[in-house]
Amino acid sequence: MWSIANKYNISVEDLKKTNNLVSNLLSIGQNLLIPSLLPKLQEYVVQKGDTLYSIANKYSTTVDNLKSANNLVTDSLSIGQIIKLPQTASLNEEIEEQVNENIYIVQSGDTLYSIANKYNTTVDALIALNNLKSNNISINQTLLIPVSDQVIPLTYTVSKGDSLYSIARKFNTTVDRIKELNNLKSNLLSIGKVLIVS
Repeated sequence: MWSIANKYNISVEDLKKTNNLVSNLLSIGQNLLIPSLLPKLQEYVVQKGDTLYSIANKYSTTVDNLKSANNLVTDSLSIGQIIKLPQTASLNEEIEEQVNENIYIVQSGDTLYSIANKYNTTVDALIALNNLKSNNISINQTLLIPVSDQVIPLTYTVSKGDSLYSIARKFNTTVDRIKELNNLKSNLLSIGKVLIVS
């Protein structure tokens, strides 16, 4: 919760409130609304002759969006009724792009390699960002995709004679940091293993 709140420059409390959460526990694949990305609602007072369709058309939104924003179960309106409406549809599209930009749902036939290739990133970056233990992925799995301003992790392939200590010295880091980045429980390494070093 803290890392997500920090990423979007909001408080954990705001994040919990927006999503009606009572604890800080999250599950992988859970969708969260980000308060700073939600469109601000404006109000419209229903005039004689107005319909949901005419209001939706006037404010570049849809009847379904209006009904959803106002918890309406029918299309009927009354004069003087206050309708909440999103600022613009383009804002909604912009938000959707922002939210979906770095999330990908695995489709049939996908591999980490094909996804990495599609988004101009690396398999190692996908594995690191999603804390994957292997290259195996499943259909409908949600993956985070590194966006252009994210730093792609620096990796190193273990060679004969390498130890965590020698690799840490080579990359000016610590054994503990390498173990943390790679979720290693011991200091044992296998030749050919790809390690994230920073």
